[in-house]
Order: sequence, then C-alpha cells, then structure tokens
Amino acid sequence: MEKKANKRVHVLVIPYPSQGHINPMLQFSKRLSSKGLKATFATTVFISETMKPELLNSDIDFDTISDGCDKGGFLQVESVDDYLVRLQTVGSKTLTELIIKHKNSPHPIDCILYDAFLPWVLDVGQQFGIVGIAFFTQACAVDYIYYCARNGLLSLPISSSMMPIVIPGLPLLDLRDMPSFIYVVGSYPSYFELVLNQFSNIDKVDFILVNSFYKLEQEVVDSMSKVMTQPLLTIGPTIPSMYLDKRLENDKDYDLNLFKLDSTSTCWLTTKPPCSVIYVSFGSMANLTIDQMKELARGLKQTGFHFLWVVRSSELPKVPHGFIEEMGDKALIVTWIPQTEVLANEAIGCFFTHCGWNSTIEALCLGVPMVAMPQWTDQTTDAKLVEDVWKVGVRVNVREDGIVSGDEIERCIRQVMEGEEGIEMKRNAMKWKELAVEAVCEGGSSDKNIDELVSKILARCK
Repeated sequence: MEKKANKRVHVLVIPYPSQGHINPMLQFSKRLSSKGLKATFATTVFISETMKPELLNSDIDFDTISDGCDKGGFLQVESVDDYLVRLQTVGSKTLTELIIKHKNSPHPIDCILYDAFLPWVLDVGQQFGIVGIAFFTQACAVDYIYYCARNGLLSLPISSSMMPIVIPGLPLLDLRDMPSFIYVVGSYPSYFELVLNQFSNIDKVDFILVNSFYKLEQEVVDSMSKVMTQPLLTIGPTIPSMYLDKRLENDKDYDLNLFKLDSTSTCWLTTKPPCSVIYVSFGSMANLTIDQMKELARGLKQTGFHFLWVVRSSELPKVPHGFIEEMGDKALIVTWIPQTEVLANEAIGCFFTHCGWNSTIEALCLGVPMVAMPQWTDQTTDAKLVEDVWKVGVRVNVREDGIVSGDEIERCIRQVMEGEEGIEMKRNAMKWKELAVEAVCEGGSSDKNIDELVSKILARCK
C-alpha cells in the first residue's frame, strides 16, 4: 500500500471529452487517490452514461459538467468549431455550478486538475481561489513544439529554407516530423487554435504535469522546464498499475470505453506462438480511405504472419470483400478490444499503429516494437521519436498520392519482425519497459514528482 497523505484535500479532475484524454486523467486520479487525496472526476453528461457501473464503487467520485450536447456528444453538432464553443460556454457555466455545489458540502473543491486543452477551466477555478493544475496528455516533445509555435520561437509557416528544424531538446526535425496542424498549413484550424491555446494562461497555473516519464524525454523536459515559470513534473506513464508497479489494487484496465469491447481476441491469441502476431489498430478516431484499407489488407496478407486487426464498426465496410473469409484462422478482425491486455500478450510481436500517444506509450511500457503509420495531429512527431530517438520501430513511407502501399507495409513489418534490426528494436523496447516501471515504482522519478505535487497541494490548501 502507498503512504496516505495527512489531509483529505479535494481535487476536481476535468478531462477533455474524448477517450484518449479521459483514460490518462482517470488513471492519474487513481494515483492521487492512492496518495490520500479525494478525487472527483467530472466528465460530460453524455460520456458519463458510458462509464462502467462498478466505477461508482471505486475510491474516485464521479460528477458531470455539460458540453451543451447531452444527448449525442460531439456528433450532435455540425462542426468542430461549434462544439468547442459550446464546450467552453456551457462547460464554464456548469463547472461554476458544480464548484458552488461542492462549496456548500462537507468537501469543497481545493484544486482543479484540468486537461490543458481546456484553459478556460483554470479561469473558472481562479474565480473561487482554487489551486490550478494543468495536465498535458500528449508527449512533452509535442507540447514543447506547440509552445514554441505559440510564442514565436518557431516561425510559421515553415519554409524549405528552415530545414532542418531546430528545437532545443529535440532531434533535428523534417517538416513531416512536425504535428500535422503545423506541416499541413491551414488544416483543422479550430484544433490548431485549441492546441496553441493550451498556453494562453499557463503563467497563472500552479503546477504543470506531463503524461510522460523523465528518462523517456529527458532533454526536452529539461528544455521546456527552463521556459516555464511553474514546476513542470512528469507523472507518467498513466497506464493501469497491473502492467507497471502493481501498487494500485484492482487497477487492471481502463475504466472507460466509448466502443463495445470484443473479448474474442484473448482466446484467439492463446492459440498463437510467442511473438508471432501483428497487432493492428488506428485508435478511436482515424478513418482510412477504402484504397488505404485495401493496401493495408494486401500488405498484412503478404507478410504471412498472423494478425489481429481492430476495425471499428463504422470502418468495417471498407475491408475488402471476402478478405476475412479468405484469411481464415490466419487473422482475426475485431471492432474494439482491451488494448493493454492484448499488447501484454506474449503472442504479440509487433504493433502496427497510428502512433497516438496513449498507444505509443502503452507499447513502450509493454516492450512491444512498432510499425508507425501516423495519420494526423501529434502522431507524426510520435512516429519520429519511435523510429529515430527511442529506436523501437520503423515508420512507413507514404506515396505522393497519400497512400502507403501494401509492399511498403510488408517491408516495414518484416523489418520489425525479422532479422538483427528486429532483435535490436525488441531489445530497446524491453529497455524502455524497464525504465517505465522504474519511473512509477516507489522512489522513481514519476513517483517522486507525484509525492512532491501532493505535498505542495497540501501545503497550499491548509
């Protein structure tokens, strides 16, 4: 058991309403609870209806704010911009009401831990004199690139004369290594504004937390720390404790899935030899074209390896006709699975991934090498780190028409699954796995940072 704090300080946790942001913040809430703090996790009304019933009996309390889309969530609106405006307008109002409700209870809110995508949460909290903690869910490297872009340390748009791109703490970068909002000029302007605005009021926050661990991103953490006026603490990785230090009781999986889980994969994997299966998943948001799905299917087939392919229900019609039947027991296609459980299975030899940060750090924590096929946002930068910094995988080459060919997919998978290069990638992956465990175990860098955070919160909230 972990040591308990002396005072039951109440932390209100506000995540950005999407799976990839909710999971790490919910996992971190469990860490805070294990350290003796009282945590209340407030999701949107729509998302709260998907939470597991057993969560209501956990050490964490749950509450809601509204994004103005209580019936259908994001799908209820016509555009990204419309949703973000509603989220801030209605969210600010209902967050204020929630704080007032708790103010008149035996456990008023002492501090707010908020996703950095939601800087308006800090503004609301400060109206009540509440301690504010910004939580960055993405890699520190990505956070720092956005910081540099917002503060004029990186001139935009980037021209060919600026190559390679030099940012302290990061390797030399090509344009394709930048987050997609930067290298594809004008793409998703609402989201680009969102990621830059993470730093709009960062000078007013009390603490800055990054979902990474120090030895994984040491150079960029040090560089970013120098320009922050508040303490920057790495507190990750935020994956279930069972796969790391095993100190959090019953913390075996994530507690929120926005898609229905398919459990057939576990049984199927038990019939396959160690390190023989390619696990393929592109997360909860990526939508591949029909042509790309065709090439992906062709490439997977050509490898001759077993593969487990996650294809969301909305994407299933894009799988080539007859492909599932043709592959037989060589392949299993499922709609959604418990990813950490699959990655931890000894049958998995390679993760073919979009390189979203949660997927990337899960693979690192579980010692699984990767083939990176990034789609957008931070995934391109994560893929650069996977291949050239952490050396745990390879990144596919994309044709001029935007498609990754089946032959290229086969080449990359073979590079990871076979030969000396593959052995070295696996060795590196196992090294990062050990360092991830070290970070969250008692006395590790992340564990010390969390203890420091708790200690300072207690001092401020006396």
